[in-house]
Amino acid sequence: MRSVWRGAISFGLVTIGVRLYTATEEHDFRFHQVHREDGGRIRYKRVCQVCGEEVAFADVAKGYELDDGRLVVLEDEDFETLPVSTDHAIEVVEFVPAEEVDPIFFQKCYYLEPDKAAARPYVLLRTALAKSGQLAVVKITIRQRETLAMLRARDDLLVMHTMLWPDEVRKPDFDFLDGDVEVRPQELRMASSLVESMAGSFDPGGFSDDYTVALQKLIEAKAEGAELPARPEPEEPGEVIDLMTALERSVEQARSSRGESGGKSAKSSRSSSRSAAKSSGGAKSGEKSEKAPEKASAKKKAKPA
Repeated sequence: MRSVWRGAISFGLVTIGVRLYTATEEHDFRFHQVHREDGGRIRYKRVCQVCGEEVAFADVAKGYELDDGRLVVLEDEDFETLPVSTDHAIEVVEFVPAEEVDPIFFQKCYYLEPDKAAARPYVLLRTALAKSGQLAVVKITIRQRETLAMLRARDDLLVMHTMLWPDEVRKPDFDFLDGDVEVRPQELRMASSLVESMAGSFDPGGFSDDYTVALQKLIEAKAEGAELPARPEPEEPGEVIDLMTALERSVEQARSSRGESGGKSAKSSRSSSRSAAKSSGGAKSGEKSEKAPEKASAKKKAKPA
């Protein structure tokens, strides 16, 4: 891997020299735009809309259009005057519990490698974060852009997540949020049962990118002039059922896929939902349901004698 940034973590009076490496990469296919008839690459030219002439890259500047239509042109020298911290420092601002940070703020992930002379304070900070369960809130300037970030311990490394600023996260504005949606207790119980039946330990290696695999096979088939792989037939839409029935069937399906018997749980959930409905019918039904268990227990006690 090649480092994309070099600087130091400023941790109180402790300085830890580090290098930044991009931690993730997307395994996607990069397509070129080509002429369908002869396969020639399509090239684009930088053409000025005012004079119509092609513009060299050296003559391209950055412009920002104001709301009133005026254009402000900024040069490289203008950006150098901005009040940002040094380009080679990761300033630790504070430490916060990991559970208090919403993942919606996370943007990009980097590995941090210590300089040879900084290995000891690096391991010290990593161990302190791992034992405390805390994240370090930091500020860093990458490519002349100051950003908020988080440092956390991952195995034997420090990992940095760049973050969005609060005003960069959109506020949800949906009509249903203003309404009062009622969830019945029996539905909630069955949904909880479905969550439990599908619970497991997260193993990223257990998942695969089916689309990318299929696209790879398609490209290879076209390159060899072979028969193209057939697209699997879409499943027929099932019958329209109510929410409670859908939950019950989902629990049965989840448990049967794990080799568990789901029929008993489904029956008990139906009986519990029926008893819940009966209990809301009045005081008489409640009295009967209370007396019945007493008679049953009395019979059991009398039997040994």
